[in-house]
Amino acid sequence: MIKRVIEEPGCKALLILPYVALVQEKVGWLRKIVADVKTASTSGADDQPNGPWRRRADHGTIRVVGFFGGGKVRACWDDFDIGVCTFEKANALVNSAIDDSSIVKLRSVVLDELHMIDDDHRGYLSELIATKLMSLGQHIQIVGMSATLPNLSLLATWLNAHSYETRYRPVPIEEHLVYDGKVYLAGPNDGLGRTPSQLSSQDVVDGKSTPIRRIENSMHKELADPVLNSVVALAHETACAGYGVLIFAGSRGVCESDARLISRVMPSSHELDTDTLRKRTDLLGDLHSLGTGVDPVLEETLPRGVAFHPQAGLTGEERDLIAAAYDAGTILVCVATCSLAAGINLPARRVILHSVKMGREYIGPAMLRQMRGRAGRQGKAIVGETYLCCRQPDLEHVLELMHADIPKVSSCLSTDNRRIQRALLEIIAIRLATSYESLMDYFSKSLLNSSQPFDFIRRGIFASLEELEQMGLIAKDALETFSPTRLGKAIVASAIDPDDGVFVHQEMTRALRAFVMDGEMHTLYVFTPVNDFGIEVNWQVFRNEMESLDESGLRVLEFLGIRPTSILRLAQGAMLKEVSPEEKQAARVYRRFYLAMQLRDLCNEMPIHVVARKYDMPRGSVQSLSQTCQGFAAGMVKFCEQMGWGWVYLFPNPFETTPTNSHDDLRSHSVMAAALDHFSDRLMAGARRELLALTKIPFIKSRTARVIFENGYRSIAALANAAPQDLVPILMQAQPNKLRLKGQNDVMMEEKLLAKATIITSAADRLWNAQMQAEMNLE
Repeated sequence: MIKRVIEEPGCKALLILPYVALVQEKVGWLRKIVADVKTASTSGADDQPNGPWRRRADHGTIRVVGFFGGGKVRACWDDFDIGVCTFEKANALVNSAIDDSSIVKLRSVVLDELHMIDDDHRGYLSELIATKLMSLGQHIQIVGMSATLPNLSLLATWLNAHSYETRYRPVPIEEHLVYDGKVYLAGPNDGLGRTPSQLSSQDVVDGKSTPIRRIENSMHKELADPVLNSVVALAHETACAGYGVLIFAGSRGVCESDARLISRVMPSSHELDTDTLRKRTDLLGDLHSLGTGVDPVLEETLPRGVAFHPQAGLTGEERDLIAAAYDAGTILVCVATCSLAAGINLPARRVILHSVKMGREYIGPAMLRQMRGRAGRQGKAIVGETYLCCRQPDLEHVLELMHADIPKVSSCLSTDNRRIQRALLEIIAIRLATSYESLMDYFSKSLLNSSQPFDFIRRGIFASLEELEQMGLIAKDALETFSPTRLGKAIVASAIDPDDGVFVHQEMTRALRAFVMDGEMHTLYVFTPVNDFGIEVNWQVFRNEMESLDESGLRVLEFLGIRPTSILRLAQGAMLKEVSPEEKQAARVYRRFYLAMQLRDLCNEMPIHVVARKYDMPRGSVQSLSQTCQGFAAGMVKFCEQMGWGWVYLFPNPFETTPTNSHDDLRSHSVMAAALDHFSDRLMAGARRELLALTKIPFIKSRTARVIFENGYRSIAALANAAPQDLVPILMQAQPNKLRLKGQNDVMMEEKLLAKATIITSAADRLWNAQMQAEMNLE
């Protein structure tokens, strides 16, 4: 990617990854790599064969920008040289670039984790992206990468690519099976005196296979279970040797339980050296300062160097702090859910699998490979180890799983999961293919063409086209040429599925007829994502919140068709019916309003952990809702702009707190766009309108902003003119009580707060000067 960008100034490259955490990690990593990269100078090429290097004259350095759900960066093709994107953002970026012909700048695309192409939920987007790029007829280098791709030749043929494969690992891994306290070597040669095909569960149960070691039974009743005892013993052994250990469990509850039990056998505070104790205390202090309330399990386990890292149970900031502490060696044991295996980069000396189940279902060979692949830290250990613990009912399945081939990947496009419909709508909307012949040619370049017979594809295309016409998303003229309807273009522009787009259209059409502007609920409902995040609505909470709504909120219920009597019945134990299309539609509205109430509370300074407890949701899920809302809201603005709905532009901005004479951008006249910016800022800050300016300053979150505001510093100018030492007692007041009681001594605490206060006043001064300069320029 760097080579392409250097050699062809103005060209673009994309790195596409499946998870937001990976995107954020790679953005930072790439920025460090390109920080001192300079382009070749033609004038000095004769003096040095490779030419001297200098900074780019046009932009200075290679610009690396991350695009992901919840990010404040709006995807703009001209603002980066290398874009690091999630699947969804990359697909939207490619669509818009094809539509406006700026795709000619693209020269390199890297598709990481290519095995996810057959993921039922999101993988198909990788196929759509690659197929579009190969249909353009221009030179774009596509690089696909995966560590768990069995049918490499199929993907190479599809991408018309050279194929490279290696089994090399910089740190070798020793694999073990743990059964009934006995450890068996289960590497490539099995270590059991026989080949994997000859090994049976009966051999292990009957003692015919010889273990390489035994784990002593524990005298503690809570460790009577041999699997649990093995997990704790192996983790303790590794941590005491000074190495990191990563444990995978099947649920959040098991994560917490494992973390607690392991922490109880780790050295206590008085047994630790001063430096380690200080680092762990600082970590707890950093977690407290986030304002989300430290999880009680973490508060118990972190002083002992143990943490848990579930996908939904913690906020992103908490997970980042824990991951950094683990990487630095402050934390030695980290317990994560199985589903997080592919989304984290926490390599360990030893990986322990508490179970081979994710919930009640067995994991697959690819997921097992992902978890075992976390073992081995180059530069910190000469070998990696994996230990798979199992019980007798699972033994036979585990032995098969350990030596099973990874299932071959194939296209997941079909009419049943509505993926072919989305693919067709997108390529018609961006005018990549508009006739039967060009549509067939497009799909001839898809992975689907390598996975299914042509007749199957042809029938799927014809059926999907007919369905898209019936939905009013495309139209066909007398020449058999397809074109998108206004609704079809709006759906593609907003980057949502066709079915979701039809639902949004119905909701927005209803909003056009009656929109409640004298409160927040209707605006928040419009910006609430249409996917339900897999939530289970607590109907008693829904009823209580409904009964506390003001007149404006009750009118929103009426306009949305939410019947209070239905909510009361559901709160009393009735089941939500979802049989008929009408019932499914109503259920979707109910769930969406339930999420909108959470957004309302977040905007009004209710901490994430309080919202999570109130609505019976994991903290990470609440934060994910808040972040996803920002991207979805931006999509809704694009949706309305494409639909040409007049009320998007005709009204003044009701959310501006200070008048301005500069409205060069058309979006500034949009009620929808103004509401988007306003509520996005409030969601990110977790604060009401009057605190938004203060939350733009480093170290000032919603809790701190409220305390500062109530102490008389109500503007950036006031903070800019404040003495840092005057802010120290206010910042102390903003600290949680637990932190003040359990933290370091007062002198060290005051020194830290004074340093923060100095940064706050300096940042406020810069912001204030920038505002003053902007006002002078307007005059």
